[in-house]
Amino acid sequence: MFRLSFLWFALLFGFASAANAQNAVKSPAAAPLVIGQTFTLNSKVMGEMRRINVYLPAAYQDSATLRLPVLYMPDGGLKEDFLHVAGLVQVLTGNEGMRPFILVGIENTQRRRDMTGPTTNAEDKKIAPKVGGSATFRQFIRTELMPEITRRYRTTSEKAIVGESLAGLFVLETMVLEPALFDTYVAIDPSIWWNNEQLVNQAGSLQLKEDGAPKTLYVATSSDAQGPAAQRLDQTMRAKAGRALKWYYAPMPQETHATIYHPAALQAFRTVFKPQPVAKPTSH
Repeated sequence: MFRLSFLWFALLFGFASAANAQNAVKSPAAAPLVIGQTFTLNSKVMGEMRRINVYLPAAYQDSATLRLPVLYMPDGGLKEDFLHVAGLVQVLTGNEGMRPFILVGIENTQRRRDMTGPTTNAEDKKIAPKVGGSATFRQFIRTELMPEITRRYRTTSEKAIVGESLAGLFVLETMVLEPALFDTYVAIDPSIWWNNEQLVNQAGSLQLKEDGAPKTLYVATSSDAQGPAAQRLDQTMRAKAGRALKWYYAPMPQETHATIYHPAALQAFRTVFKPQPVAKPTSH
């Protein structure tokens, strides 16, 4: 009886081992999950190598001729904000919540250097060994990155930029100092406290051409940033809004500085990148 039970157990164990071995052989190896493209750009302007991450919408990949506008984003590394913003672009373009854009993420090397302009405030200078490099970073985007994106991808002339916090400060500063660089600017909880709120004061001197397409500026603020400076910025931009400027101000008191980026970007993209209505054929 013992020998029979032992043989039965051995048979069962043998079958189980064989099945496990067979399953192990059949199980395919895991493959990388690819959501976009990445390349490095040796920047002479910055004096360093910069990594660029790119998300291409399905519409672009499904066509050999389609050209798309480009949405640039600082803080565009895989461990920064690129993945969640790419997810928004993917979902919104898929359900027709926004027009399709090529998303170009610029990975940081020295974030606080690149996102800030000069400052006379001693406290500002304590946040990093180097600050005040926004003009150089902007030159890199204008003279090196944009031509490279045009060379690599099928693009239109339309360009937009999105950023949050210090990157939002860079977006807003670019709008004020070099408005021709982009068509649409999305600044989420921008750090307008920088340099004693000097950028808010400079916004009043913004000059836009009225003979071309209007620029678009969208600013969202959290409960941490809805003070007098944000209100002054809103008042200044509302006074300038018109033929040359589309101005959107979106206070989001339910969000903090730590939580605002994703919901604010969702709302902004739906607003400023809204799909154009398809003209219905006229009946005769």
